[in-house]
Amino acid sequence: MRIGELARRSGVSERSLRYYEQQGLLRAERTPGGHRNFGAWAVDRVIRIQALYAAGLTSKKIARLLPCMRDEDGRPNEFATPQLVNELIAERDRIDRTIADLVRSRDVLAEAIDTASATAPSTATRT
Repeated sequence: MRIGELARRSGVSERSLRYYEQQGLLRAERTPGGHRNFGAWAVDRVIRIQALYAAGLTSKKIARLLPCMRDEDGRPNEFATPQLVNELIAERDRIDRTIADLVRSRDVLAEAIDTASATAPSTATRT
């Protein structure tokens, strides 16, 4: 599929897809005319890249991690090293801490809403 189709199917801009390719996160075959041509696997790969960015990983770390992840073909991991596993554990722990912080913030906000709701005038429609 061409880059426009991949952008449409993955929900990611063509510009981002070109960036992913420059960073070594995504690869494309080239047609004789020089156009990018991606396999069907690329949609899953792009979605996975987006999820890793959303988790706060850098493109450099994602580039090291992607070969360790299984694409739709389910092939086994050949590139993991003990150092990479330790880095990934540290990333997971960081994400867990962030989640815990967000839950605490949500709880504080919920308490503030409850307190404010108990003392605020009723917002019910008056007839």
